[in-house]
Amino acid sequence: MSDYDPTTTPPTPPRDSAGNRLLGRGSWREARYVADLLRAETVGGAILLAAAVAALIWANSPWRDGYAALRDTVIGPHVLHLDLSLGTWAADGLLAVFFLVAGIELKREFVAGDLSDRRKAALPIAAAVCGVALPAILFVVTATLMSRGDSASELSGILRGWAVPTATDIAFALAVLAVIGTHLPSALRSFLLTLAVVDDLIAITIIAVFYTDTVSFLWLLAAVIPLAAWRLLLKRRITNPLILAIPALLAWVFVHSSGVHATVAGVLLGLLVPVNREVEDDPDRHSLAERIEHKIRPFSAGFAVPVFAFFAAGVTVVGGGFGSALGDAAAVGVVVGLVVGKTVGVLGGTWAVARFTRAELDEDLAWTDVLGLSVLSGVGFTVSLLVGELAFGNGSERDDHVKLAVLCGSVIAALLSSVVLRVRNRHYRLVEARETEDRDHDGVPDVYGEAVVERD
Repeated sequence: MSDYDPTTTPPTPPRDSAGNRLLGRGSWREARYVADLLRAETVGGAILLAAAVAALIWANSPWRDGYAALRDTVIGPHVLHLDLSLGTWAADGLLAVFFLVAGIELKREFVAGDLSDRRKAALPIAAAVCGVALPAILFVVTATLMSRGDSASELSGILRGWAVPTATDIAFALAVLAVIGTHLPSALRSFLLTLAVVDDLIAITIIAVFYTDTVSFLWLLAAVIPLAAWRLLLKRRITNPLILAIPALLAWVFVHSSGVHATVAGVLLGLLVPVNREVEDDPDRHSLAERIEHKIRPFSAGFAVPVFAFFAAGVTVVGGGFGSALGDAAAVGVVVGLVVGKTVGVLGGTWAVARFTRAELDEDLAWTDVLGLSVLSGVGFTVSLLVGELAFGNGSERDDHVKLAVLCGSVIAALLSSVVLRVRNRHYRLVEARETEDRDHDGVPDVYGEAVVERD
């Protein structure tokens, strides 16, 4: 492909998004929404990384006992089992806000976003499912092979971590993209986002089904009342944060008391937010879901997730901690799952969709780009750390090993993806130049002109 010169080369005409193409750029409205959202997540990713690094430094310093004491400090009333440590409050409480945002984004994508088109939804769903299944399988195979000779109960305990390497952390992944300075095309960024959205749905389902020991259906039934009140308030366009906080907190308390992980309450609240625009003919008017998400996301990305990362990532490496992790079958399985399983799963799922639908990649992309993004999906952090705590118990030796494995696997995936994506960065710059050119100065890049009229 020759260098793009906007003074001599005519803009690429808009392509039919319904055509037999994979990873097309979609509509301008969707591209603009995704770009705004990813900018917020990128900033959050930087804060997330800083919090994780701070935790690692403190946990491996001479003052490491102070870190553990802070994490294990218990606050809250004993009523309804709310006397929790700060680390548990971060995992159960603050991450519920993260999953609230994930629930809103999930519903928006499937109801009003590009995933409302079943043909477009097939690709990220297939890639996400394969990107969850293969890491889990490789974890089980690796852990089983390394545990030959162990008792059945020991192996069973190790295999509880099968879901740890199945998650992709969108904020961490975007922080990697920001660090390496790649000009990833909008179609690939959108694919990464939708992949992570479906990934979050699978993750919360796994947490609710496989990591819930006992369930009190009476408390779950009680949670229906505040959930219904939340929905009713939003339907009547009552968006005062103080008013909405009442049913949201009650729903969280009731779900927590039921024995189901409290983050499930966040997803349920998010799925109940209306996503359709009040004025369909006005593409610039944000829906209620978009406005609520816009208000909550900064708190989620800038505070809730980093605080959880700070309390979850503080693993002691000095004094033999790293060597012990290398011999732990669960830790090795996590690294293999994140680095190999995620890459082969996402790439294989994408290839399968292309193979069985006879679709071709968009003309601006190559399978090398899909490979780079597949490797990047192995950056698992927030949800992986949460699942590790649920599987092995927060603060246990194996949980520390798994946390270290998540960190190592994510760093390896980040470095490998950086190598692959940087090779194509010059091409990405050319694509970006076309996707941002606006010769008629109407505020919409020329490549989206016709598609906007058709979609909006």
